[in-house]
Amino acid sequence: MSTTLAQALADLAALEDPKARAINERHGDAHGVNLTRMRGLAKSIGADPDLARELYDDGDVAGQLLGILLAKPRTLSADDLDTMVRTTQSSKAHDWVVAYLVKKSPHAEELRERWFEDPDPDARAAAWSLTSVRVAKSPDGLDLDALLDRIERELAGAPSREQWAMNETLAYIGIHHPALRERAVAIGERLQVLADYPVPPNCTSPFAPLWIAEMVRRQG
Repeated sequence: MSTTLAQALADLAALEDPKARAINERHGDAHGVNLTRMRGLAKSIGADPDLARELYDDGDVAGQLLGILLAKPRTLSADDLDTMVRTTQSSKAHDWVVAYLVKKSPHAEELRERWFEDPDPDARAAAWSLTSVRVAKSPDGLDLDALLDRIERELAGAPSREQWAMNETLAYIGIHHPALRERAVAIGERLQVLADYPVPPNCTSPFAPLWIAEMVRRQG
């Protein structure tokens, strides 16, 4: 028997943990479900596009995350994904929609182009995340110099989610394209975006010059 919306929400409520809520809320996610346990619940339910849509549309923060895990990217139209990116209820949901659904969709490039000049900063953030994938894996057709021009103009003043994604593109250009590495590093050094971001020991800084240097060192 397939799981109903009411049952899925009840199962999520049963996983509520005050410690998990405190951790999640510090990261912009207003729910109290440990993500490992949520993944276990998703595995027990199995892929279910209809339930996924119901959970996402319900608007419950944890429910949206579970819905993303239950969705099948190829069953979602470009307009479906566009709506989902604009209606996420948490930072994690935005990240998961882009990583688990949009990047695996046949509509990814169409949406990247659609969102790149969108007035919604969350849509633009998604476009930059998709651009990072192109920079690393399929740069043919991209004007990397023009991307660096735009990053240089807009990175420092961009909204936080868009800034993070744009900074990733800056770093990926420096990491994967040696001819533009010096310029990418210089942009990062001048703008100092994320230079003071706290980084645990043995983790790579998101500050683009340090990120580029570390990834190039590992390649070497």
